[in-house]
Amino acid sequence: MHWSKGIKAKGEIRTQYTHGIDLVPTVLDALGIESPTVIRGVTQSPIHGVSFAHTFDDKEALSKHDTQYFEMFAHRSLYHAGWRAVCPFPGPSFTEAGGSFGQLELTEDKLRELDARGWELYNLTDDPAETVNLADTHRPKLIEMIALWYIEAGKYDVLPLDSRGTLRLLDERPQLAKGRQIYVYYPGTQVVPENVAVKVLNRTHSFSAEVEAPEGGASGVLVCHGSNEGGYTFFVKDTKLHYVHNYVGAQAFHVESTSTVPEGRLTLRYEFEPTGQPDFAKGKGVPARVRLYIDGKLAGQGDLPVTVPLLIGLSGGLAVGRNPGSSVTQLYRPPFAFNGTIFKVIADISGQALQDPDEERKAVARQAMNRQ
Repeated sequence: MHWSKGIKAKGEIRTQYTHGIDLVPTVLDALGIESPTVIRGVTQSPIHGVSFAHTFDDKEALSKHDTQYFEMFAHRSLYHAGWRAVCPFPGPSFTEAGGSFGQLELTEDKLRELDARGWELYNLTDDPAETVNLADTHRPKLIEMIALWYIEAGKYDVLPLDSRGTLRLLDERPQLAKGRQIYVYYPGTQVVPENVAVKVLNRTHSFSAEVEAPEGGASGVLVCHGSNEGGYTFFVKDTKLHYVHNYVGAQAFHVESTSTVPEGRLTLRYEFEPTGQPDFAKGKGVPARVRLYIDGKLAGQGDLPVTVPLLIGLSGGLAVGRNPGSSVTQLYRPPFAFNGTIFKVIADISGQALQDPDEERKAVARQAMNRQ
């Protein structure tokens, strides 16, 4: 089941199905509930879909879902009464179209060309495997199906068509909460899902962990965001402070401190500063420099040639004090829980809190000169 729209703000509910089972209208029908037209003075959009509650007590009952549109990244299709029309975009294959996923733009001229010559037609009653394209021999039926697709598309807010691929992830989406620049996380909580976790990709940011390192040495994850598919992790191992950036499961970039993490109450911090521009079309996030700090003193740094471009991944959220699920790095085995106490972790995406290592070194030198 695929929902292309979910609950909207201010009490409006809208569920749009691009394919699959129409669950919401079925549940309402089975419970004898009519969908509200107004909630707290806000007019509601109709709940889309066709109930299949009538099949619960009759296994021989026929479906009432006679028409279903499909659309994804401008690839279109329509099922209606035993027939299926398909219009692949950008073409029958990426090789034949001369481009890869999301690279070819659906212009007005291209749309007209596709509607004139790009649709295929299949009779599913006689040909359920869709092996015989009847577009040329059943032209009136094809024109009827194309027109019906546009009717369905207009009814369910499909238009305008958007052929972009992963670049669509860059579009800002409405948020229930106001934007902020400081996030505070605590250990012992549920994993924070990707869609509501702090957004750190391609931007200056820092994480500061206020901890109590135990006697004998600290070890374990301070903060982890992601999985083996990509993400980043900040941890202590073998008395050293570490940062690993997992670039989409393909490469791992590791920064390790040169000094050790002492025992007792202290602040462990990393700073991420972009050193170039992203190349989203090629799946590359910003290159960056990562600096590690132990109680405000620079303890190590390293450069990342490329980072995750758009999305950490649905399988890995943000967690403090452990790495749940699959490991972001092969340098430890999950959950690799922190063996000391983490009081809190502060994420700062304002870009104003970065320390200047050069100024820090100059200040240390000035203090040494003053003592002499």
